[in-house]
Amino acid sequence: MAILSAASHVGAMRYLLSIEAQLPSGVPSYGLPTTLLPTRATTLMSMDDDSFSLSSEQPIVAEDALDVPVDGAKSLPQPSIALLKQKLLLLAASTRRGESATIAEKDQARALIDEIEALNPSVAPARQCEGTWELVFSDTQLFRSSPFFAAGRAVCADGPEAKRYDVFCDLHRSALAISEIGKVRQIVSYGEDDTRPELVSEFEVCVGAVPFLSDFVPLRYSGGLPLTISGAIVSTASLESVGDTEWSLLMDTVEVKGSNVPLLRQLLDSGLRLESRQLGRALEAVLPTYANPRPIFRTSFVDDYLRISRDQDGKIFVYSRVNEKSKPTDFSDLTADFGINGLVQNLASLYF
Repeated sequence: MAILSAASHVGAMRYLLSIEAQLPSGVPSYGLPTTLLPTRATTLMSMDDDSFSLSSEQPIVAEDALDVPVDGAKSLPQPSIALLKQKLLLLAASTRRGESATIAEKDQARALIDEIEALNPSVAPARQCEGTWELVFSDTQLFRSSPFFAAGRAVCADGPEAKRYDVFCDLHRSALAISEIGKVRQIVSYGEDDTRPELVSEFEVCVGAVPFLSDFVPLRYSGGLPLTISGAIVSTASLESVGDTEWSLLMDTVEVKGSNVPLLRQLLDSGLRLESRQLGRALEAVLPTYANPRPIFRTSFVDDYLRISRDQDGKIFVYSRVNEKSKPTDFSDLTADFGINGLVQNLASLYF
């Protein structure tokens, strides 16, 4: 027991010193006597039940920084950023990405985000977002991460119209409460060769295919049948301009990919989609006062792992980097069978 107790003590000392080693000069230490701090060449001299002694040669330093700052790094204690991000991600996980967050929890998240933004390591965060990102927290409806809904907001004037749009989005989610939101992604590409800079939003959703069959047929059971309709709503917008802290977006297309509904899947895969830009141009031709909306999407923090962005109203979207690839998801391997194949496999596993 003495060995375990001493080992735990050494482990705690190593952790505290690894953090202290990253603090800049002038930051108060933890007040630990130097004789108690473990060292790089710590050697176990005796390991019986009654004694545990150490010999030391050089102080321990942190093996790796918790965050490696990019350009324009500020001389601030990196453990502070790591701790703030940890608290934010824990809050995001416990509130289902913010969907079930209370007002107090949203205020807590906003306070953490303000502190993280103050430690932004980049002078041009909006220019360093290329890759695939997954939404992990928002203080508004998750689907507003899509440029399609950002464009809808940009059509509305600030003030009463913007408030009505907020109410519309809340009602829209309430009307679709039976659906389950899956992964929400943004794929950012700044363009290479002849390709244009663009933002692709992928919004995966799933809903029960036969939720209340007992309302229509004389069958009585609890809940719905284990069949689902699933797919991903994919919105694509071009990055009309890329500044140090913001993008100007122009909607291009909206389509559904990876639908598991037979026949409909073939129709959707054949190229059926909403040509938002062409529709906007047609409206511009007949409505002199109308102009294709170009919403602004700002990024206030980015590092190798996390990105914090805001729409034109300051609504928050926190993303976690998946990878640095800027290639949209390939949904072609998903089967259009209402999930029956997976259901059969699960039932088979119960008996075979």
